Amino acid sequence: MFGEIITIGNELLSGRTLDINAWYAAGRLTASGLKVQKITTVGDDMEKAKVALKEAIRKSEFVIITGGLGSTEDDITNEIVAEVLNRPLRLNEEMFSRIKRFVDRRGIKMSPSMEKMAWMPEGSKLLDPKGIACGFSMEIDHTILFFLPGVPDQMRYLMDKVVIPMLIERYQTLPVVRQRIIKVFGISEPQIADRLKGLTKSKSHISFGFYPQFPENHITITMRGKDEAEILRQIDKVEQEIREILGYYVFGVGNESMEAVVGRLLKEKELSLSTAESCTGGLLGNMITDVPGSSRYFKGGIVAYSNDAKHKLLDVSTRTLREYGAVSEQTVKEMASGVRELFGSDIAVAISGIAGPEGGSSEKPVGTVFICLASDGLIDARRYRFWGTREQIKRQSAMMALDFIRRYINGYPILPGI
Repeated sequence: MFGEIITIGNELLSGRTLDINAWYAAGRLTASGLKVQKITTVGDDMEKAKVALKEAIRKSEFVIITGGLGSTEDDITNEIVAEVLNRPLRLNEEMFSRIKRFVDRRGIKMSPSMEKMAWMPEGSKLLDPKGIACGFSMEIDHTILFFLPGVPDQMRYLMDKVVIPMLIERYQTLPVVRQRIIKVFGISEPQIADRLKGLTKSKSHISFGFYPQFPENHITITMRGKDEAEILRQIDKVEQEIREILGYYVFGVGNESMEAVVGRLLKEKELSLSTAESCTGGLLGNMITDVPGSSRYFKGGIVAYSNDAKHKLLDVSTRTLREYGAVSEQTVKEMASGVRELFGSDIAVAISGIAGPEGGSSEKPVGTVFICLASDGLIDARRYRFWGTREQIKRQSAMMALDFIRRYINGYPILPGI
């Protein structure tokens, strides 16, 4: 039940690529009742990779290795395995046939680099012989090894469809492990920890985790046991307690995103939405339309970056822009009213701010953002101050606008501005 994860690639050590494969594999293994005791990252270095693999085989019952299965010179996983395990490379006919079908369909010639992927350590078993993802397994003494591609989509496919089922079948005495993720916005991680301190101390049989996922914060509830129904009952109870403590800051559970939650509310209430954006440059509209079925409630959006665009497209008066400026309560109110009238939507939200790193002043420093929601009989604008890089300020602004909508539809208090 104890395993390790090894990820291979210079890009992981240099920081060019985030190691999401190790993160995903560890999460899926833990959720399945398996324990990950070590995660190792090595570059495309034959000797260091050999040491890591030998150590993992000696100490673990299963090992997940990702990366280095491609066609380039720095893809060295197969050579490492052949040397460490004394399993010479052989041409795997199944893999070679798959590669040949691939090149034939595209009308290209088989090259030595393409054929290289079919030379695999003796005794290798393809994990997905009829599928599209390349990967293989081997067993050494009492340790089973899984070699997965570094391409995240292929790696996740094999983890979910092949590796996890094989391990569960192999270790049939695994405990039941269930985890729930509660998503929170508008409150910091230290504030969450302080508010939940009493709850976490009183539930010693449950593991709590606090994970910033900018601009959100995630709380995990994990419990192990033999009775799944009882575990789920207790997790439900703890989730309810967290909701009571944190209140309206909780916006979702599991894989729910803020934009999906807002979309569901709009559909349930049969409300339509339009947007007017300045400093976010269309980010809010992009988030909204990332949700399948958003055409049912999203009428459209305007990115009015310049003052001229605000005036011509959204009917913001030149007097307002001259006297109060583009980043002001007065301007964002007129933007929201203008876009709502333009699209004839039930609700409209508008954003105007200073994303930086330049453009701020003592009166309106970088990170100053005005957000407004307009609907029948209501026009509510708030001033916020966000911190971070330009990208982070834009992201926080779009999320706050979505949270504005969520709270308005639910009848919750809107997060106060400054």
